[in-house]
Amino acid sequence: MTVNRSSKRYVVAADIGTTSTKTLVIDRDGRVIAGHSIEYPLYTPTPDRAEQDPLEIFAAVVRGIREVIAKAGIPGSDVLCVSFSSAMHSLIAVDRELQPLTRCITWADNRSADLVAPLKNEMNGMGIYRNTGTPIHPMSPLLKLMWMNRYEPELVNRTYKFIGIKEFVFAKLFGKFVIDYSLASCTGLFNLRQLEWDEEALRVAGVTRDQLSEPVSTTHIETGLSSACAAEMGLPADTPFVVGASDGVLANLGVGAFEPGVYAVTIGTSGAVRGTVNEPLTDPQGRLFCYALKEDFWVVGGAINNGGIMFRWVRDQLATLEAEEGRRRGMDPYDYLTSIAEQVAPGSDGLIFLPLLAGERAPYWNANARGVFFGLSLFHEKKHMIRSVLEGVVYRIHSVAMALEEVGGPTQEIRASGGFARSAFWRQMMADVLDTPVTVPDSIESSGLGAAQLGLLALGEIRDFSSIHGWVRSSIRHEPNAVNHAVYRELTSLYADVYQQLKGSFDAITAFQKKHVGGDLRS
Repeated sequence: MTVNRSSKRYVVAADIGTTSTKTLVIDRDGRVIAGHSIEYPLYTPTPDRAEQDPLEIFAAVVRGIREVIAKAGIPGSDVLCVSFSSAMHSLIAVDRELQPLTRCITWADNRSADLVAPLKNEMNGMGIYRNTGTPIHPMSPLLKLMWMNRYEPELVNRTYKFIGIKEFVFAKLFGKFVIDYSLASCTGLFNLRQLEWDEEALRVAGVTRDQLSEPVSTTHIETGLSSACAAEMGLPADTPFVVGASDGVLANLGVGAFEPGVYAVTIGTSGAVRGTVNEPLTDPQGRLFCYALKEDFWVVGGAINNGGIMFRWVRDQLATLEAEEGRRRGMDPYDYLTSIAEQVAPGSDGLIFLPLLAGERAPYWNANARGVFFGLSLFHEKKHMIRSVLEGVVYRIHSVAMALEEVGGPTQEIRASGGFARSAFWRQMMADVLDTPVTVPDSIESSGLGAAQLGLLALGEIRDFSSIHGWVRSSIRHEPNAVNHAVYRELTSLYADVYQQLKGSFDAITAFQKKHVGGDLRS
């Protein structure tokens, strides 16, 4: 198909996240012309489940594309392509009519935690990790499928395809089941070196190739929207849709974190630390992931479950009155809570919070981990608790960064993105804890920018990513404070000790929660 692109000046980037879908209109120089965000609920019927409604997310994608184009004030005919970013590790069972048989099971879902140890110890889990680059953890669709085969075999028998949320969106739009190499490499089912489904992982998961989508390059293009879909999104029916990649690897692209020692840190709902390599690389201890962006571009790092979602938890569970006070003052509630945390000295006067409410991924990979306030005394006030929660998230980033340095070399610079990067307070805390300069791109929507760059590459508008280095504009830099770092160096060491001492107790309390949740705890 020949397309006249001379007058098409914009890329629409759709970033399908855990709590919202963000859409951006980006021009050819990397400037964000407009952005729009649509939230949707995360359903947690039990402590070990975290699900979403795939139809709600699909509706958010369609509506988000339409509304961001309208907000930008451009005609749909000016859109060069729509390119996608997506959260990782989701799983949906669908029938032949593409009707969901399950909700979208997200990365935060821990129902398969009991299968981790058998896979690691009895079923060559480390061998599968080395082949696939996905650590053995309940986030992985591999573990989710094992769980389904064990506990819901009738559901498995009724399922036509097992897919992720972006696959669901593309199937609804184009009637095809495709998965990009990037998201495929996050499933625990995809061989990194062969770029195809891994036979041993499929056998362990209890699925066949036919039950999964076709793996395609991240620059794969689909066209042929129905007239109804095109009209609903405000686009011409022949608009190219680039399948794109996962949000994590695109975040590195979006902040220009390509060089050795330059690591990207993203804290949105969850969080991650990532560096890039030019070939697949796994960690001998199994602590880090390795995911694809392109055939010659790989991202190594570790993700944490408990990022910005901890700030939401503080707002909703500990500080509802303070959040409301912020609103009355015309402030964003999070900004007001941050101003409260700033009243406390670095280190929260010896109060440490382990922000493990959703279990944890790197470097522990412990789905049974739970949250802990350690050192709490009569002296401490709510403001200490608020600050200690924010510090605890950065301590988690620190522990991943230390593991990544062992594999990828010392950290020279952190490039920050995600919701936390809006906060100068959190950025400086990051620099102080890691004892590393933190720079912030002018646009913190790194995954969306990465998706737009990938879209231009897919259409042949650029030859490689080096031609868009000008997209990464950094006007903010935080240097570490030596006095604060000395405090944090003590506390991060103590933080690690507390975790190690509580590992067995985490298993015990998780077993108790599973036994009694929803029942009478007095029985």
